[in-house]
Formats: sequence, C-alpha cells, structure tokens
Amino acid sequence: MSSLQALAGYSALAHPLRLALFRELSARAPMSAPAGELAIKLQTPPSTMTGHLQTLERAGLIKAKRRARYRLYSLDPTGVQYLMDYLTDDCLGGRLEKLLSLSDELV
Repeated sequence: MSSLQALAGYSALAHPLRLALFRELSARAPMSAPAGELAIKLQTPPSTMTGHLQTLERAGLIKAKRRARYRLYSLDPTGVQYLMDYLTDDCLGGRLEKLLSLSDELV
C-alpha cells in the first residue's frame, strides 16, 4: 500500500459520520446493508449518506454491490487489512509487540 492510499483510508475515517459508518459495517460483517438502512440507523439524510459511503468506498475500506435497484455496502476486509498492515509494518516497522511491551514498562 502506498502512502497516498493509506492517507486516503485514514482521512476517510477521520470524519465522525464515516467512522460511525465503518463501525456499523464492521459490526455487521460479513453481511451487507443498503444505504437507506444505514441512513436511518445513523439518522442522516440519504443524500449525505451516499457521499460518505462513496468516500469510504474510494478509500478501499468498504465495497458495494448492486442488487436490483439497491446498492448494498459491506466492509472490504482486504482494504482494511492493507490499512492495518501499513500502520504496523510500514510505520512501526513490524515492532508493534515490542512497542507495546515498552509501554507496559513505562507505566
């Protein structure tokens, strides 16, 4: 994953509604949900919801599939894994466990 792709993913999650959407879809995984249902659940106008879903989709964190006249959204496990790997491997150099053990010693 490139730095620009990682930045797109983290930027997408930096908005409160998009983070709530990501959490909702994570809780439903591996199931999907239509945009309208997500809009009702998160008390957001459908047009606003669509824009936020598109941002998460462009960032590779969720995916959409068409079923009849609906678009069903679900978590994209591959995109999420790439984003997590970027943080732990590229940014932390694969030293997450070592850094966590150091934090225990400092407390």
